[in-house]
Amino acid sequence: MPEPALDISPTTIRPTSRISAAAFLWLLVAVGLASLNAPADLATTLFDLRVPDTDDAMRLVEVRDLVNGQGWYDLVQHRFGPPGGILSHWSRLVDAPLAALVIAGTPVLGQPLALGLAAILWPCLLFGLYALILYRGIRAWFGQRAALLGLFVATQTLGVTLQFAAGRVDHHDVQLTAILGLVLAIARGHGPAGILAGSLGALSLAVGLEALPFLAVGALFLTGDWILRGRPALPAFLGFGIALGLCTPLLFGGQTATALWGQTACDALSPPWLFIAVAGAGLSLVCAGLDPVLTRRRNRLLLVAGAGATMVAGFAALFPVCLTGPFTGMTALVRNHWLLKVNEMASAATFIARGQWDALAFYPVVILATLIATRFAVSGPQRRLFGVTAAILWPGLILGLSEFRGLYVVSGLVPLVAGPFLDRVLDSLRQRGAPPWRVQGGVAIALGLVSTAWIVPIALCETLLPPARPVPDAAGAIACRSAEALAPLAALPAGTVLAPVFMGPAILLHTPHTVVAAPYHRAVSNIAAALRGLGGTEDDLRRVSEAQGVRYLVACPARPADDLQDEPAFVTRLTKDAAQADWLKPLPGSKAVKIWRVEP
Repeated sequence: MPEPALDISPTTIRPTSRISAAAFLWLLVAVGLASLNAPADLATTLFDLRVPDTDDAMRLVEVRDLVNGQGWYDLVQHRFGPPGGILSHWSRLVDAPLAALVIAGTPVLGQPLALGLAAILWPCLLFGLYALILYRGIRAWFGQRAALLGLFVATQTLGVTLQFAAGRVDHHDVQLTAILGLVLAIARGHGPAGILAGSLGALSLAVGLEALPFLAVGALFLTGDWILRGRPALPAFLGFGIALGLCTPLLFGGQTATALWGQTACDALSPPWLFIAVAGAGLSLVCAGLDPVLTRRRNRLLLVAGAGATMVAGFAALFPVCLTGPFTGMTALVRNHWLLKVNEMASAATFIARGQWDALAFYPVVILATLIATRFAVSGPQRRLFGVTAAILWPGLILGLSEFRGLYVVSGLVPLVAGPFLDRVLDSLRQRGAPPWRVQGGVAIALGLVSTAWIVPIALCETLLPPARPVPDAAGAIACRSAEALAPLAALPAGTVLAPVFMGPAILLHTPHTVVAAPYHRAVSNIAAALRGLGGTEDDLRRVSEAQGVRYLVACPARPADDLQDEPAFVTRLTKDAAQADWLKPLPGSKAVKIWRVEP
């Protein structure tokens, strides 16, 4: 006899089924969760503090310094950029839970292992929170089957899983989770949900400004809703405005030294963005007060337009420096030879031109999710939820096409769209008489929403369309940042190190040394010094070494610096034994890293 067919309808199972639909989907979710981190990655994070990105390494340095006694309001990285150090723009709100985990684990494990364990636990705990919000949100709107499908897609969405991987202690996972909660809260559309959305928006601002465009779109959505519907939309609009206006200054004060309260910082929560948050709260209060007399949409629109124009004009008059973006003071040298070489700043066209086809695991799923959300926002069930989601996805997609980092936050919304869509596709498979093209098209789009389904196209593109020019050796660069590669350097007496910019955080994490440069835009002059020293002539290298008090020169042969003149850089030739200098003494290094001591 043939086996009974599996019924994956929302109504549990048929009497003849051997496994319920819910159990089967939970099993898929469990398999997806089990594949999030390879055991080897967990081991290297725990024992060697190998983390995915330079930002993760710098975060662990910042957390370790905090645990070891650096002040809560002292955000200067004192071993970066001698002699005064570099003031960080990162949030203590992310440092705090990591520091708590390190403090809790140190008495039992010792600080190095406790730091590694915290780097594993924190992303896992955050993913649990993200998954809970996602599951409850989709289930409330579409039922359990759609929620489970959404959870499974989340475990397969690389834009999500990479942000919650072992060692990923940067702040993007916090922002991703906060924006997901904000979208679901705005979609609810009542007063308490508006308060929650405003609070989450304030948290995302305090953690980092990357989510500012999405917060702005959420605010515009609620404002537009009040303009269109009037009093029924007022509670959510007012709750959002008041919560944002109150929570943002509180979080700012909780993580910022009083001496910096009046200092404008375009790259972090500071007076310019406090002005916007507080002004937005004032606007919501004014709208609430005038709501009884503003019975026409036109009048509400005129009020908001006038107040909005006043806010923008005030911002431009008070903080003109921030109109050009967060990267103030960026020189052409640093922009061209560092900033534009960073993957998160690359455009989709750049990835294609380079032949970096792994970008196909990120862009298509966001494009499809954006189009689907827009389609169902126009006509279909749960239009409000899809409307909010589409409103957030579009700016993320547009930003992501020009700068890859624009996809970071909105990738977290892909499962919110994919879960309900896959649920509809499963229903269409059970319907008799449905046009085959519609069913087949739905299945194809559903597969396209799953990042891991793009592995085969990626492999084909890499085989058939290899890059015209060699791409940077990512594996070699990772090897240069490992604790093993830096062990010979760590054994040397502490001093200032001139090394490739991307190695700075790893040297701070794994050695006792100070670094000239690390990949952070507030250290423009330091990055420029490293670029000139490592990419220039011998005279350039000597001038930089003397000016920065360099004791050790470190090179990563797998990732040489850009040549700043027609001939290959002196340090590049030095690593190939094609040049030498009496004032540079070779020291024992590792397979990945070469070291010289600078002689007086």
